Amino acid sequence: MAEPIRIVARRTPTARASRATVLALLLSCATALAAPASVHAQAAAAGKQPKAGKPPKEAKPLGEKKVPTLFRSDSLLTLTLTTNIKQIRRDKNETPPWRWASLTYQDSASKPAQVPLRIRTRGFWRLKNCTFPPIKLNFVGKETKNSLFDDLEEPKLVNYCRDTDTFEQYILQEIQLYRIYQLLTPVSHRVRLAKVSYVDSASGKREAERYAIFVEDPEQLANRHSATLMKVKGAGLGDLDNPQLTLAYMFQYFIGNLDFSFSGLHNTELLGGIDGRILPVAYDFDFSGAVNTSYATPPEAYGVKSVRQRKFLASCALAEHFPAAVARLQEKKEAIYALYGDEIGKRMDQGTVRATLGYFDNFYEDVRTPESAKRNVFNYCIKTN
Repeated sequence: MAEPIRIVARRTPTARASRATVLALLLSCATALAAPASVHAQAAAAGKQPKAGKPPKEAKPLGEKKVPTLFRSDSLLTLTLTTNIKQIRRDKNETPPWRWASLTYQDSASKPAQVPLRIRTRGFWRLKNCTFPPIKLNFVGKETKNSLFDDLEEPKLVNYCRDTDTFEQYILQEIQLYRIYQLLTPVSHRVRLAKVSYVDSASGKREAERYAIFVEDPEQLANRHSATLMKVKGAGLGDLDNPQLTLAYMFQYFIGNLDFSFSGLHNTELLGGIDGRILPVAYDFDFSGAVNTSYATPPEAYGVKSVRQRKFLASCALAEHFPAAVARLQEKKEAIYALYGDEIGKRMDQGTVRATLGYFDNFYEDVRTPESAKRNVFNYCIKTN
């Protein structure tokens, strides 16, 4: 299949048009992709000439593309990240440079393996407030071939913020929310838990050893679903796949998260699917009530006192899809709770596990019957003109 058409606001003249014009262009592209177009037609639309002699390939449906090796297992990784830590800590501007690093781990034959890579800092709040900043990884060159990190592009590493047991527990709590989202929909980021030793290349000193989360990068998520990553803000209900959007809103309500915006692309992404749908994807859940970090505060505009206080942000125009979204969470309840008793769940503080499951219990009690779901959740949808 030809390379998907990419529309990036800062690289196209369309970025200077109105929001409606931009979205119309996005939707027309998604609709064009929905038709059984050939490789030649897609390549022409992207301004590229296809290679001669190769027959056209049919695009695979959502979720059928190969998952990278790293994300095919939930087992704990143990590895060492070596880089110039002092240098990384100083990289706090908006356009940080890529820095050299290496990852050392045991391969499938239990032999030590080392993979070179580049890393750079990322984020906003954590970049300014954490003793070790969040980073993005870039695997390049032949050194990754046949390694655990083969076929990866630029995954994120959600690492410890501060070198304390409390902040390490936040990592374990957040990965569980990613895993819950995966249970609800395949249109979600793959994740993998790791125990990482952070070694300073300048001194050879091990600075810390803490849990971290590898998170699939957006481009790879889009490619895995034969989709295009859309980077233009302002999408509305008429632009997005409403069942998927409603499920995402209900999931955010379930975990008590208000720190997102689908139209503003804040902690969310939009995938233009090969079938013509535009699908929302949520990520980054450390400000949710289910994690309940010490630094999380709800947005002032929502009028809630604590992140533990849920607020339903879905538009009332999505009401016909509310019951199906709740039904999906009810269907997966047993599997969701089972995550807190598996190998990752056992690494969590058990008091935190009980508190988290109690928080989920409150949701399930509120939606126990269609009448109670309407009374406790649906009636609080956002009314729009």
